[in-house]
Amino acid sequence: MSTKAKLTLASSVAFCIASVTGVHYIQNSEKENLRAGVLQDEERRRKKQEQQALNMKELQEQTELHEALLKTQSVTMLPSNDSVSKEE
Repeated sequence: MSTKAKLTLASSVAFCIASVTGVHYIQNSEKENLRAGVLQDEERRRKKQEQQALNMKELQEQTELHEALLKTQSVTMLPSNDSVSKEE
């Protein structure tokens, strides 16, 4: 084999190895990014559920407080979105 042929073969092999290595690196990088996105979604969903649970607890507490205050105080006019629950 001539020197040019050896150099061309070596260059081709080096290019192929670099290409395969680069593709594997990019695939691994994309796979890690996708996994990080899934983890972020799970964390976001968990926080949202916790916030909804806190909101429901606060709503229940506010409703109980509202009912307790209605029992102890006389109200002449209720806001339009509340129903009258006291007996007349």
